[in-house]
Amino acid sequence: MTCVTSLKPPGYVVVEGPIGVGKTSLVKRLAESFNSDSLLENAEENPFLERFYQDGQQAALPTQLFFLFQRNKQLQALRQKDMFRTALVADFMLEKDPLFARLNLDEEELKLYEQVYARLTMEAPEPDLVVYLQAPVETLLQRIKKRDRKVERTIEADYLQRLCDGYAEFFYHYNSSPLLIINATDINPVERDSDYQLLLERICSTSCGKHYFNPVPLLV
Repeated sequence: MTCVTSLKPPGYVVVEGPIGVGKTSLVKRLAESFNSDSLLENAEENPFLERFYQDGQQAALPTQLFFLFQRNKQLQALRQKDMFRTALVADFMLEKDPLFARLNLDEEELKLYEQVYARLTMEAPEPDLVVYLQAPVETLLQRIKKRDRKVERTIEADYLQRLCDGYAEFFYHYNSSPLLIINATDINPVERDSDYQLLLERICSTSCGKHYFNPVPLLV
């Protein structure tokens, strides 16, 4: 039994989590199940990203600002089309964007970023559900290595750990929308349909509050 036939899917779902946790792959499957549109980060379009992973601080500000402008433009375009009245699944949320800024920018750069952010994000819509995928750094590194994207080959464990800590802190305080926190360490919702069904049913049955889900993979 699938969610789309037995349960009402949320209207606007955001799947979030650190690099390599599997959010984009899950978004694509959810969009197919819900017969909805998907909104993807498209990190490969950022011309500064590879330089950031190689040089760090020198490319941090343009990398961050490009993502901010890109995400804001995507959301504003959808708002103008009134597409938030129908189902939509996204792999990013503007509210967590400052997490990366605080992690990567120096003090003066962060002040500039915060001024730009404040002017761009006032009209960002609230999700009907946020799905936060968690996994330890070792798992993230394995998945990053497996997908072997050129731009990600220099990502280090220390950076991923700080990123995971930032996500944990952000979602500890997050209360703007219903939140489903999923331990994605041992499941593979892309290649194992049984794992995907576990997530699908839980996502469709979460409508309020904060919930934790530690799924056990069904190897069938």
